[in-house]
Amino acid sequence: MPFIARYRKEVTGGLDDTQLRTLEVRLGYLRELNDRREVILASIAEQGKLTTELEQAIREADTKTGLEDLYLPYRPRRRTKAQIAREAGLEPLADALLAEPALEPLATAAGYVDAGKGVADAGAALDGARQILMERFAEEATLAGELREKVWSEGLLVSSLVDGKAEGGAKFKDYFDYEEALAGIPSHRALALLRGRNEGVLSLVLRVAKDEEAGHRFAEHRIASAFAIADRGRPADSWLLETVRLAWRVKLLTRIELDLMQRLRETAEAEAIRVFASNLKDLLLAAPAGQRATLGLDPGLRTGVKVAVVDGTGKLVATDTIYPHAPRNQWDQSIATLAALIARHGVSLVSIGNGTASRETDQLVADLMQRHPELGVTRVVVSEAGASVYSASELAAQEFPELDVSLRGAVSIARRLQDPLAELVKIDPKSIGVGQYQHDVNQAQLGRTLDAVVEDCVNAVGVDVNTASVSLLRYVSGLSPSLGRNIVEYRNQHGPFANREQLRQVSRLGPKAFEQAAGFLRIANGEHPLDASAVHPEAYPVVEKIVRRTGKDIRELIGNVAFLRSVNAEQFTDERFGLPTVTDILRELEKPGRDPRPEFKTARFKEGVTEPKDLEPGMRLEGVVTNVTNFGAFVDVGVHQDGLVHISHLADRFVRDPREVVKAGDVVQVKVLEVDIPRRRIALSMRSDAAKGEAEPPRRETGETAGKPRRRAAPQPVRQGAMAEALAQALKRGR
Repeated sequence: MPFIARYRKEVTGGLDDTQLRTLEVRLGYLRELNDRREVILASIAEQGKLTTELEQAIREADTKTGLEDLYLPYRPRRRTKAQIAREAGLEPLADALLAEPALEPLATAAGYVDAGKGVADAGAALDGARQILMERFAEEATLAGELREKVWSEGLLVSSLVDGKAEGGAKFKDYFDYEEALAGIPSHRALALLRGRNEGVLSLVLRVAKDEEAGHRFAEHRIASAFAIADRGRPADSWLLETVRLAWRVKLLTRIELDLMQRLRETAEAEAIRVFASNLKDLLLAAPAGQRATLGLDPGLRTGVKVAVVDGTGKLVATDTIYPHAPRNQWDQSIATLAALIARHGVSLVSIGNGTASRETDQLVADLMQRHPELGVTRVVVSEAGASVYSASELAAQEFPELDVSLRGAVSIARRLQDPLAELVKIDPKSIGVGQYQHDVNQAQLGRTLDAVVEDCVNAVGVDVNTASVSLLRYVSGLSPSLGRNIVEYRNQHGPFANREQLRQVSRLGPKAFEQAAGFLRIANGEHPLDASAVHPEAYPVVEKIVRRTGKDIRELIGNVAFLRSVNAEQFTDERFGLPTVTDILRELEKPGRDPRPEFKTARFKEGVTEPKDLEPGMRLEGVVTNVTNFGAFVDVGVHQDGLVHISHLADRFVRDPREVVKAGDVVQVKVLEVDIPRRRIALSMRSDAAKGEAEPPRRETGETAGKPRRRAAPQPVRQGAMAEALAQALKRGR
């Protein structure tokens, strides 16, 4: 996909990788739909029931749900009450009463009594006929689709507390007595409600409309109209209307509820996966500190602080363990150890994991910097999410077979500051922890999406083929883990690659793999100046044409912005390389191998603020965005508990999507609005008017709350904080 997006723009019309991924997902859906369509057609044809009209309807169905609606009457299944009634010869009775309501039901049914077929009397005959009609009404595809969409657009999801679950389900407190328009429930609330139900805390009920009885009446009237049933005082009218009522409430509504709850889950999961993918992309493309010797600290109390020093290339050069905190309290000794390591290895950055004892360790390094200003180091607190997963992985064991597992985490913490992308690709994306309800969503779909994000990020940045690990190379377009290992083995045996053409000599790296990978594999200071750029080898002739026509050496062209922008790209197009490709080549020559990631900068946590109890309303702090959700952004302000900036407090203006304002890794200024220590919740604001003490957002509807029914009971005050289940209600306070 990255290859197509970057080097085949003439074919795609310039679609980017995100758009192409969307098309890929849609293509997969349509292929599955078509496969299912053929299975259904074959099944109905085998039954001898495939008419021209039915076949056309099936071929025109454009959703899986619509397709299954059409197939429902023909689906092989266990014997239903309607099927038993047909076997008893009661379908003619059902047809007669439906076609001629002037017939008297009991009298007509008397002619179908047959004890041998299980029809003991006229009442039993009418019951069987009713089952046949109920099934027929419920399986009318167009009608079912219409009513399903009606309930989706007007229905409400109502949650209530399961008796005896209040104490154990306290985290779902905001949903103990709650209702919301079904179609408007944001993904995080939908997943919270579904999790509450799965944990046995919440009971969920679907109401068909705000006025539930009116909703039922509409559905029953629509079914009756579809089958020309009406109350005109005829003998069978009341019997038929009761059949309609039961068809709706017993059969059709039950199926629609299941369908819509499944749709709610799928919609919520898709959005949650999109949020995770967006946050992961921001994290992977975070600013790298670059090739600077770095000391990594994996904080701990009783077990000590693990120390690892890596040089500018990420090579491990030293490890140690210090015990500055209780119970040993070797503060001065720990500072001396760190100072010696920093001086010996020319360390310029100290990377501190944000786990247990992070702020205490941060204070240790601050004290070190105060005592030894000559060292000139900068300290940075980084997310250690996934570091423990990497430490215990097979990859880490291969990389550091003799190193203790705990020390491997310190190495990861140091390296992820130097180059977040190169280090984080070693960890299962699902373990990085920047999603919302990530364990509640379809894990296979989540894995595919996150792998695609990693692939796109790796290829957007490019890879130095002479330093890249197998973990990084496996995500390069056209390469697999085995090809990545072959490249590293070739490099170890023959030395650094001097040019891209050498890649063809790597075992099993054939022409197609070379075509897809070569443009993303960079060779710094190689034999050919373009090998360090994103210009694909297949397009080198375009550059050579420019060189010949302009009379400038290729090295004179590279970086000559003014001249390159004066070149008319259209003069160098041909049948193979169109205007998009030539334009990209000229742009790349301006700054070959440019890194799309932002400039490295760090946040400074406030001295003396290390625990939530140190926070006070009105306090202004600097922090780092750790996660962005649909309802706001979580910010690490250095107190072991991320605070939430609700979407209503992200900016002075209306914000529809938090990603309009922030992304994971951003350094931001926040103000403390509220601290709830017992519930571990911190409410923050990024709005300038928060300085005036305005704790409440403006009274305006957002995409999340517009048209939303209110709580059925008097609402309790809801505090903003780190738990999504509670804080999503922040906008509703005071209304």
